[in-house]
Amino acid sequence: MGIATIQELVRVSALLTTDQSRTSLISILVEQAQDISKSEIGALYAYPVDGKKQDSLKMIFKRGKYETPKTFPLSSNLVQFMEDCNEALIVHDRNNQFFEESLLNSSMNSAIVLPLNTATRKIGILILNSKNKDYYGRNRLHFLDAFTRLSGGMVHNVELFQEVKQKLKEIETLQRYQESIFSSMTNLLITTDEKGNIHYFNQAAAERLNLNPENINQGIEKFFSNSLNNKILKEITKKGSFDKEILGLEGIFTGNEKEMDFSLNISPLKGKLGKHEGITLLFTDQSREQELKQRVNLAVEERRVVKDMFARYMSADVLKNLMESPELVQLGGSKKDATVFFADIRGYTSFSEGKEPEYIIEILNEYFSEAVEIVIKYNGYIDKFIGDCIMAAWGVPVVNPDRDAISGVGCAIEIQELVKSKNRNFFHGKASHLQVGIGMHSGPLISGNLGSSRRMDYSVIGDTVNIAARLEGVAGAGEVIITQQTRDLIGEHFKLKELKPVKVKGKDKPLHIFSVLKQVS
Repeated sequence: MGIATIQELVRVSALLTTDQSRTSLISILVEQAQDISKSEIGALYAYPVDGKKQDSLKMIFKRGKYETPKTFPLSSNLVQFMEDCNEALIVHDRNNQFFEESLLNSSMNSAIVLPLNTATRKIGILILNSKNKDYYGRNRLHFLDAFTRLSGGMVHNVELFQEVKQKLKEIETLQRYQESIFSSMTNLLITTDEKGNIHYFNQAAAERLNLNPENINQGIEKFFSNSLNNKILKEITKKGSFDKEILGLEGIFTGNEKEMDFSLNISPLKGKLGKHEGITLLFTDQSREQELKQRVNLAVEERRVVKDMFARYMSADVLKNLMESPELVQLGGSKKDATVFFADIRGYTSFSEGKEPEYIIEILNEYFSEAVEIVIKYNGYIDKFIGDCIMAAWGVPVVNPDRDAISGVGCAIEIQELVKSKNRNFFHGKASHLQVGIGMHSGPLISGNLGSSRRMDYSVIGDTVNIAARLEGVAGAGEVIITQQTRDLIGEHFKLKELKPVKVKGKDKPLHIFSVLKQVS
């Protein structure tokens, strides 16, 4: 190899050291090999970097204006030969019977194929083509062979560097993930080094034990000297390696204004060959656990109160919603828009005269049993029974403004249809003439727990309730009477008949009212 060739090799080698990118190195390799050899085509076909199996080498860089194959089959004679001998191959003319596939274009007449490998793995093959026969002689062979061997080592070094960077990134990610886990722990974590100095602590330990960055490398014995009793301190600071964990030590930390009852587990930290590298202290704040337990017990009790309060008076679906979101019931009362319904038995007063109380109660219970099921079916809330009257509401305690009024009116219609049915299971014998009148109104009201510390019930109060009660007195036997406010909410779901406005007690102006005839949708 001549001096000029060596100088050229030094020059292009310097180019290879200017970039740490695998793609850039390969482009420099192909471009410089083509330029110096004055070839028409330069192309590099590479094995996969990630080690995945494939049936061909893929062209990853090409220079020259001629069309060339995108891949080279691994089964081709050329690739098989290069893998076996790992030496440069020269094809002098197209009439050669062997390795014609190294001529990448029909215009080419000679080729040189060079392996790009390292001692441990194959990177690919570099193919250069010329239109001239017998183009690649001894000088070009020596230069290109040395150049590709040098380039192969540099490409391999770059790949190793990228792998190291990737591994470092994975380690840093894992370290951040580990620190995130430690920081999110509610238990208090401290680790020490082999000398017994504080090495790490999590956020919970910092807050509860008054640790800060200045405590790193401080002796664990010194830090806890005034806050733990001698028995605990002796276990933490005893000399020598820990052969096994020490579990369930209990004590009181007195370093804060508020003392902390704790349970402590001590575990050894061991490195290679079992070398002692420190200990892990894991404190469980039992004071905080007791507070959390009390909160849980309080939440369970609140859910039980809600369930007891409403289980008998509303549908299972609405109750389930309340149990999942008990905050929907504001103790003490809250303002809501709702629809209120009063259903009273017509003819009850005269019917009950002279009858035995047991008989009257039997008649009422038969009717209430079926009427209440209809109210619950329509997701209404049974507020109370007032003698022979059922008071119910829609929109409390759970609001569904688009459906509350429709559900309430639909319920009223179904109760009236049941009372009129020949197949009803109530109002028999002397009670067969009994009928029901229903009054309804929609508007704002107050819902909540009413009563005293000895007895408290969930109920609704307000002008909306009063108007609904007054309309129940207006409704005749078999009628469902609603106000204009309810009519505005039900749309075209029912066939209505507008009635003459009626004046009720407590209202200066007459109320526009409607009789609900039937449900149409």
